[in-house]
Order: sequence, then C-alpha cells, then structure tokens
Amino acid sequence: MKYTSQMVAKPYFIFALILLAGEILFGILMGIQYLYGDFLFPLIPFNVLRMVHTNLLIVMILFGFMGATYYLIPEEAERELWSPKLAIVTFWVFVVAGVATILGYLFVPYATLTELTFNNLLPTMGREFLEQPLPTKVGIVLVVVSYLINVMMTVLKGRRTVITTVLITGLVGLAVFFLFAFYVPDNLVMDKFLWWFTVHLWVEATWELIMGAILAFVLIKVTGVDREHIDKWLYLIIAMTMVSGILGTGHHFFYMGAPEYWLWIGSISSAVEPLPFFLMILFAFSMSRDRKIQHDNEIALTWAKGTAVMSFLGAGVWGFMHTLAPINYYTHGTQLTAAHGHLSFYGAYIMVIFTVISYAMPILRGRPHGNCAKAQSLELKSFWMMNIGMVGLTLALTAAGIVQIMDLRVGTDLVGFMDSLESTRTIYFTRLGFGVLVFAGLLTYFASFFVKEEA
Repeated sequence: MKYTSQMVAKPYFIFALILLAGEILFGILMGIQYLYGDFLFPLIPFNVLRMVHTNLLIVMILFGFMGATYYLIPEEAERELWSPKLAIVTFWVFVVAGVATILGYLFVPYATLTELTFNNLLPTMGREFLEQPLPTKVGIVLVVVSYLINVMMTVLKGRRTVITTVLITGLVGLAVFFLFAFYVPDNLVMDKFLWWFTVHLWVEATWELIMGAILAFVLIKVTGVDREHIDKWLYLIIAMTMVSGILGTGHHFFYMGAPEYWLWIGSISSAVEPLPFFLMILFAFSMSRDRKIQHDNEIALTWAKGTAVMSFLGAGVWGFMHTLAPINYYTHGTQLTAAHGHLSFYGAYIMVIFTVISYAMPILRGRPHGNCAKAQSLELKSFWMMNIGMVGLTLALTAAGIVQIMDLRVGTDLVGFMDSLESTRTIYFTRLGFGVLVFAGLLTYFASFFVKEEA
C-alpha cells in the first residue's frame, strides 16, 4: 500500500460484501416464495422481499464502487486522498441511511412509510428500483456529491490519467442521472420515459465507465502492461459503450406510448451494445497474454478475465437476445428479462467489485503479494461456484421465460398466468438450487479471507 489514505476503502469493501450476502439471501427467499406462495406471508410479502433484494443490490454496487475509487485514486493521482475524514463520514452516513431504509421496508407498511418520510412534500416513492423514501434519496445525493468532490479534488491536485478521466466522467453521470429520481410527472408515459434516464443510463452507460476504469486499473497492476496500451483499449471500449448505451435507452421505449421511431433507434443500438463487451473480453485476455510481470495474486487476474466474459454473456448476449423490437413484443415482462438482469448485474458489476477487492484487500491487510496459495485456491473454488450458480440460474430463468411466452403469448392453447407458473415449477426448483450454490460460493469467498498465511 503506497498511501495511508487508501485504508478508507476497507470498510466500504467489507460492507459491500455484507450487503451482497443479504441481497442473495433475500433472493433465495423469493425463490422459495415462487414455489410456496405462503412462505413468510404475511410477515414479509413477495413485493417487500423483491424491493429489499433490488435495493440491496444497488447500494452494494455503490459501496463497492466507492471503495474501489478510494483505493485507486491515490495511486493514480500519486497523492493522498483529499479528505480521508470526509470519506469515513460519508461511509457512516450511507450505512445509517441504507440500514434504516431496509428496516423501514421490512417493518413498516409501505403506505405508512410514505407518510412518515414526507413523500407528500415531494412525491418520489413507489417506482420500481427507486422506492427509497425522500430522506434516503436526499442522503444518496449528499453522499455522492461529497464522494465526487473528494475524488475530483484529489485528482486536480495530483496526476491525471485516462483511468481517472473515465472514472470521474462515470461518477458525474451517476450523480446527474440520479436527479431524475426526484421528478415524477403526472403523465405515465413521461414518467416511464424519464424513469429510464436513471435506471438505464446508470446501468448501461455511466456505471460501465466506472467498471471499465476499475478493470483497467487492476489489469495494469497484475499484468504490468504499458499504460499507453491499456489506455487505447479503454478509450475504444468507452466510446462504443457511450454511443450504444445512450441510444440504447430506446429499447425501453418500445411499448409504453413513445413515438414509433424508438422501435428503430432501440433495435439498432441494441444490436451494437454487445460489441463493447466483446471488446472487453479481447482487452482482458490480450492484457493477460502480453503481461510483463508474473504477479503473485493470480486470483485477481482470474476475476478480471471472468468479469469480461460474464459481462459479455449477461449484458451482451442475454441483453441482445430479447431487445430487438419484433422479439421484445413477445418477451418483455417475462423471466427472460430477469435472466438478463441477473447475469448482467453479476457479470459486469458484482464481478468487477470482486476483482478489485481480491486485488486490494490483501494489500490493505499487509499482504502486498496477495493472499497465500491456499487462500487463493479456496477463492478459486468460490469463483467457479458463483459463476456456475449464476449461469445455471440464468439458464433456468431463460427456460421459464420461454415457457411463459409459449403459454401466455404465442402458443396455440394459451393458459392463465398461474397455470403457466405451475407448469414451470420444476424449473423454479432448479433456479432455487443454483441460487443456493451462489450463496455457498459467497460463503466460500468469505472463508478465503480467514485462511492463515503459510509459514
């Protein structure tokens, strides 16, 4: 560890992993409710489980990004973080706001929660993924702004690199596009139109810039490849990501009352979106091939290459699979959407957070060359358990989506939703099994941190 202020990343990483455990656990509970509808009812209804599941995912990714940023920025800027104290205060503000919000979801009826949190003053609640109460949304803005100021002040006073430029561009986009969460038009079409400005332009534009910067940083550290070589790849990937990602918002505007030209814009841009993820595979594997050093932390490089492959499959292949307008006409709202969502979030964002944690956390714990071989071997087992689990879960959801399409939309003998759900019972058992495998893989990952150093 070159700079003492990098230590502020440690609590962010730890809390991100705790949130991930909670997110997966609530996902498993949802999987059980798909099979046994009365499970935990009325203590925790399905809609509450889903709200907690998705909100934990979003907050977990933000904590992971913040930890990664606070670790890499001092090294990239070649100076200490502008204000480590601000980073620690921001951490605790975010923790308190996040925990209080989740407890509110679990123990307070949502309608009551809206009254208690002043939703009548500025109605922002009730929209999918943006269910957070007004005080939480304000807290998120304050946290992100302080985070952005801390990062920008550090970079302005130090060295500027392509990685920091791309990272800050992503962070500015993250802050700006979240502001649409505060505006809820009376017109439902306009509401959905602008809602995607946060949900899509976070996930398929600005977050991808942050992901690319983190991945490039780790690859530089574990391969020793020249920075100029990596910078060229990063610029190409980011340029394609921005063009396809921004216009790709159109594939959400197909059947919600928007003008017909979005059918063409959304379809064409969706055809382009897998390309930057494919370039990411070439990027990661070519850096590995041309490596100039043999870093002892092999598992970090494994996670980096895995991130490239899994994000291409989840965001690229499974995204393209159902985003062309003529296909989406039949597939939207089915489990195919859930299949794409699970594999893309895991492959692109959760895996890049694993990548940076696997590289940085051993250093923060006084192990500059990475964890010992035994710990890395155990972590490799967790890598395969989680990846096999996520691929299996995705395939199960894909199969369920295809059954839904045939049962509800294009088959010769259409049936009701509950009848279709009953016909996919075996598939949902399979999905649940793979979900448990993912959770077991995460516990194995946790265990790798407690393996004692070899003498």
